[in-house]
Formats: sequence, structure tokens, C-alpha cells
Amino acid sequence: MTTRQLPALHEGHAPVMLHGAFDEALEAYQDWAPGADEPQVEFEGRLVPISSVFGRMRTCTDILPWRVQSDVSALMGGASIGNGEKPTTYADAAILLRSICVERLRKAMQ
Repeated sequence: MTTRQLPALHEGHAPVMLHGAFDEALEAYQDWAPGADEPQVEFEGRLVPISSVFGRMRTCTDILPWRVQSDVSALMGGASIGNGEKPTTYADAAILLRSICVERLRKAMQ
């Protein structure tokens, strides 16, 4: 399944069900065992690769909840997410998470 099959953002805002999918995708990433296939989350009765969820959210301007921000920061070795001048958005986290998914998938194919 590709990003195109997830709902579009509306003027930078994601539907609440896409926020939920993002949370599930983050949890699935945290549980992703070395050597295992890319995790998928259920979205509207279909399984979606977590990288697709993160990809869809790369332009989401909705503010990232603090608890999610903390989890993403921990995955990034405690690094700050966003630029610190404005609230952290889903886009800030999604860009990082998609990139580490893609990197992990590339390494698995080598």
C-alpha cells in the first residue's frame, strides 16, 4: 500500500484517525525486531507499512503531543526535534521517522 491510499491532509491538517495511525506506527517502529519485515498498522481495515504512515504525515502542521515528541526524541538518541523556534509538528517527527525507516529497509536489503 502506498501513501496515496491514506487520506489526504487538508491545508496541512490530518484527520484524527491518521494521528492514531501515526501513534500506532511509532509504537510498531519501537517494537520492530532486527531482521523482521517492516511492521504494518491497520488503517480502515487495511494493513499499511509504517513508512507509508510517516510519509503521509511529512507535511502535517498539527502540533505533536508532548508524549509522542518524547518518544521520537528517545529514538533519535535524545536529539531535539524541530527547530525550537516554533512548536514541534507531526511533520518534524514524520520526516525523521520516515528517514530512519528507509535507512533500515536499505540496510536489510544489502
